[in-house]
Amino acid sequence: MSSDLSILLPEIMLAFYAMVALIVVVYTGKDAAARALTLLTVVVFAGLAFWIAYTGGGTQTAFSGSFVDDSFARFSKVGVLIAAAAILLMSMDYMSRRGLLRFEYPVLMALSVVGMMVMVSAGDLMVLYMGLELQSLALYVIASLRRDSVRSTEAGLKYFVLGALSSGLMLYGASLTYGFAGTTLFSGVIEAAAGDISLGLLFGLAFLMAGFAFKVSAAPFHMWTPDVYEGSPTPVTAFFATAPKLAAMALFARVVHDAFGSIVSDWQQIVAFLSVLSLFIGAIAAIGQRNIKRLMAYSSIGHMGFALMGLASGTEFGVQAMLIYMAIYLTMNVGTFAFILSMEREGRPVTDIEALNMYSKREPLRALAMLVLLFSLAGVPPLVGFFGKLYVLQAAVQGGLSWLAILGVIASVISAFYYLRIVYYMYFGTEREALDPPTSPVLWSFLMLSALAMVFGVVNLFGVDSLAAEAAAALVH
Repeated sequence: MSSDLSILLPEIMLAFYAMVALIVVVYTGKDAAARALTLLTVVVFAGLAFWIAYTGGGTQTAFSGSFVDDSFARFSKVGVLIAAAAILLMSMDYMSRRGLLRFEYPVLMALSVVGMMVMVSAGDLMVLYMGLELQSLALYVIASLRRDSVRSTEAGLKYFVLGALSSGLMLYGASLTYGFAGTTLFSGVIEAAAGDISLGLLFGLAFLMAGFAFKVSAAPFHMWTPDVYEGSPTPVTAFFATAPKLAAMALFARVVHDAFGSIVSDWQQIVAFLSVLSLFIGAIAAIGQRNIKRLMAYSSIGHMGFALMGLASGTEFGVQAMLIYMAIYLTMNVGTFAFILSMEREGRPVTDIEALNMYSKREPLRALAMLVLLFSLAGVPPLVGFFGKLYVLQAAVQGGLSWLAILGVIASVISAFYYLRIVYYMYFGTEREALDPPTSPVLWSFLMLSALAMVFGVVNLFGVDSLAAEAAAALVH
């Protein structure tokens, strides 16, 4: 029992921290404590990421295989924690100036991260569901944090209702899987799926994958994404676009390989279908968007299509490509949202992309950094975003899905239009009323660091490719 608990120590510590913080803040000045609590949460996230990265080794299981601690889980957890810490640090000034930096915000974010960490280490259907619901319940509240806004309330309610539907689908899939496999453990499910798989188990897999597709906002289960991205406070939108995406993709990979790895040909078709729909809906629907948050929502749908392309290959290299892609995607999004958070006029947030007309004339360095990030999001060589797409395209070809790789290239060309349109506005648009000069050194730092990473990461991807290879080898047997 003690050895099992030691494997879960990072999750236990973070959950304990969140609960203690909640109790302590209730008996102190709530508003005064919010800023200090947010900073402390950033430190806790960063500390846990460092600890997981440098103390883990090998593969360990807890509670009879229900919880798995391996290189794949550690890679995903470190990515989730770093992304959460970055977004929390970026959001402090923005939330504080709008009266939204309440003590609930960092506590709810910490609880959602606990859920994500449990998700990526799940070795059992019940553990999977517990982690997923802990993450989701916290995110429902965070989405509607701006109580005086109808859009924010609508975003939270819409996310909650559709999230409940997806959870129902997933739970039904899990019950079918349990009914036909006779166990909830992934190790037992993969044995039951070997050989002649029953139709009931296939239906269970299909329902599970529908639920996962909702969580990663893959088409045709993407309907919540644009409205929730637009209605939520911008820092919350930034969080939705980063850490939960990595956690959900890692969970998706964990289930299809650990529980259904013996029937790759059966789930490969479903994942490829989700990938194609996401690629083209993300690319085409974003063309008509003028709100940059809605545009980023459709951008994320398209990017999840590329990540699913790597997963669809069904190979170890495909999982590696997916992890590399997600790491690059997180870095690009952190920088992009650092820029979006600084878009203000007379102290009010601005989301219309036409407000960026001739932005380069007033802020040449920031415009250049944003240009680099947009080019990288579009996959323009030789930036790092291009190599992320190259990895998943190679994985698709190696997995016998050349047709999927060709469709991916076509979708990438289409999506380049709406990224380049923002660049056009910044450098060649008709000059309009200027945006406020940015004042936050934190947002400036994240924007510049992200842009520099897209340029200098082409040398060796900062070692992410070798870490992703090790993580993939731990998952795909």
